[in-house]
Amino acid sequence: SGNLDVRLGFGLCAEEREFLWKRKKHVAAALKKVLNLEEDLKDHEVPVVAITTTGGGTRSLTAMYGSLLGLQKLNLLDCITYIGGLSGTTWTMANLYEDANWSQKYLEDAIKEARKQVTKSKICCFSLDCLKYYYNDLMERTKEGHNTSFIDLWGLVIESMLHDKKDEHRLSDQRQAVDNGQNPLPIYVAINLKSSYSAQAFREWLEFTPYEVGLLKYGASIRAEHFGSEFFMGRLVKRLSETRICYMQGMWSSIFSIDAMYVWNLAADSEDFWYRWTRDRVKDIEEEPFLSMNPYEVDTCLFTPSNVLSSTLRDVLTGRPTIAQYPNFIRGFQMHNKYLESEGFSTWKGTACFSVTFLGRCKTDFLQNSTSPFHKWNKWKPDLKSISVLVCLRGEIEFGCLGIPLDQIAKYISGQGIPFPRIEISEEDRENLKECYVFEDADSPHAPTVLFFPLVNDTFTKYKAPGIERSPEEMPEGKVDVSSILSPFTTREVCFSEENFDKLVKLTDYNVLNNEKLIIRALRLAVARRKQRNY
Repeated sequence: SGNLDVRLGFGLCAEEREFLWKRKKHVAAALKKVLNLEEDLKDHEVPVVAITTTGGGTRSLTAMYGSLLGLQKLNLLDCITYIGGLSGTTWTMANLYEDANWSQKYLEDAIKEARKQVTKSKICCFSLDCLKYYYNDLMERTKEGHNTSFIDLWGLVIESMLHDKKDEHRLSDQRQAVDNGQNPLPIYVAINLKSSYSAQAFREWLEFTPYEVGLLKYGASIRAEHFGSEFFMGRLVKRLSETRICYMQGMWSSIFSIDAMYVWNLAADSEDFWYRWTRDRVKDIEEEPFLSMNPYEVDTCLFTPSNVLSSTLRDVLTGRPTIAQYPNFIRGFQMHNKYLESEGFSTWKGTACFSVTFLGRCKTDFLQNSTSPFHKWNKWKPDLKSISVLVCLRGEIEFGCLGIPLDQIAKYISGQGIPFPRIEISEEDRENLKECYVFEDADSPHAPTVLFFPLVNDTFTKYKAPGIERSPEEMPEGKVDVSSILSPFTTREVCFSEENFDKLVKLTDYNVLNNEKLIIRALRLAVARRKQRNY
């Protein structure tokens, strides 16, 4: 595939291999300091530690900041090689990676900026000026040749929620934050679906890094800046401008599991805000069906005369927007008749396997299975990304029980032939969550040690810092509701009070700090296993 614009193969791209070589130097130095090692680690002795996160809108954005702050306080950020995100955690990651040296700086400054954006009123996102900006930007995007959908509008809303001005950053711009190995490599994920099949029957993982965008199943990747351009038979036939990061965030997000109007009416604390805004200014609004007969049908562009701008945007908002459309970069390829026998090819047990030409457009849906944090790592074989320690930062409300079926996930991943520890969870743990769970397999040196941090308020209710109890006056600060349906941190809440933002950051920061011993133990074990492998 040397002369093609699509890279074919299941190995890492040259840029990522170079990143790993450089990152090892940072990780080795950090581990020597954290673990109090007497000698420098050799290259093969340096474990790969990955952070994986789950979605949850503004809650997961905020919780991730707190968890990363805790890791930074423990001098562990430099021990991390990869950070994976979806939905709200991609908002955190995209903000952080605007700074080429973010992990080398104290995160309090970044958290202060996030606090400012999270706590501001979101009604401003639907001001007349913002609506005109959305319209003009979508029209410009259409003129450039891109398909546009509601998800693009949602991306612009995210931009307004998290920034005070237009964000010009692109995914490829994040290379400056990793080219010297100074930060972990960010990985964003999405799901590719076919409109004629359910998500349970057909789903394929797309991986986005500053270097490449790849269809994991087929071992096909393109340069990050080429995502959205048109390809045929492995060649770039129509190059379009690189998509701004806000549009990517709209695609990576999964907040729209319910009607957008419902979300925003609740978020703005005004049941009829949007309804009144449009009705006061527009006459004879055509009544459209609440949902399309085919949920996979979306307009390819947004077009309206300027004098009915609000009517058009209102019509767009009242659907159930779940699909973003991008050109399929493996269009025109033919499957080899023995492709299924390829060592790197994964049939992804439990989903349909297509050995015919894949000619459809890429429809990326975030509502199906996107909350599982483990799937994005399960294509990596031990000789590729070789994860030694997997730190799962779960940003979802558990509603009093272990909501994620870890044991089922372990069974699924093991079924793909990928080493993974057995997950055994007692009924007591399912009912009363701990701050951290450790899963490991002593009999499988290639299986990663999994550190699982659910979003839970356990000892934080009584302790303001590890080992330091709260005074009677400080007890209210430990009351952080992350487990009930009345929680102020549900996914539909896109605006937090300053008090609630601070509480969630402090809680997730504390949960990491309070489990320092478990993290250090996992790192020691990973180093020991690497030394035993001796290669």
